[in-house]
Amino acid sequence: MTDIILFLAGILVGGINAIAGGGMLIGFPILLATGIPPLMASATTGVIVLPGNIAAAVGYRYYLRKVPRSYLLLIIPVIIGAATGTILLRHTSHEAFAKYIPILILLAVIIFAFQPFLNKYVHGNVHGPAKVRRRVWPIVWTGLAIFPLAVYGGYFGAGFGFIMLSFFGFTSLREHLHRMNALKTVMTTCVAATALVVLVGSGLIDWQHGMVMAAGNLIGGYYGATATQKVSLPAIRIAILVIGCVTTVYLGLRSY
Repeated sequence: MTDIILFLAGILVGGINAIAGGGMLIGFPILLATGIPPLMASATTGVIVLPGNIAAAVGYRYYLRKVPRSYLLLIIPVIIGAATGTILLRHTSHEAFAKYIPILILLAVIIFAFQPFLNKYVHGNVHGPAKVRRRVWPIVWTGLAIFPLAVYGGYFGAGFGFIMLSFFGFTSLREHLHRMNALKTVMTTCVAATALVVLVGSGLIDWQHGMVMAAGNLIGGYYGATATQKVSLPAIRIAILVIGCVTTVYLGLRSY
């Protein structure tokens, strides 16, 4: 029964990640409910989301081809940042992480809640010709700005997808949601793959639970990407926010 629940949860996580990001705010508490310690649950995230992220990238391939090639250079700081965050995770004790996790989830929930307002503000206040915007956001500065976000993604993957969407709202891609989503899937794939490489052999990954959820994630990732325009995003956002808040309160009471 546990495997069935994890498989179905993997489908849900993959679909939500492909559509809006934030799927592991649902997947993470489900992992905890199976008895996995918070540190191990976070370390297992890369195994779970990697297949779905790759499948989502395939589903977004039409829009990915329209993303300027220069943006793919961001893969370099993302991989370096993800490796840094994952190394920090690997050297964090179970006790310390249990105290950090409510704060990390609350941070992810807050960012997710204010993402639409942040993007709207950016869209309404970034003016000027294209030349000015290119001077303000050259790819090198964008790479420097994305590095600490990738560190967060490597340390605690939940919420990294919609953090990326908010971040790309500051770039020239901001008028093209599907291109932003396509690039987001590439970056989240890089973070998940990097975290997996760094954590192999650490003993922190729960391979049994992770692989079951990963199988469902593969399905959810692909069909989530192809069905993006047919899903009610407000309904998904509300569900994620409620689950995230409940998880934060529960873990906060348990840890403090």
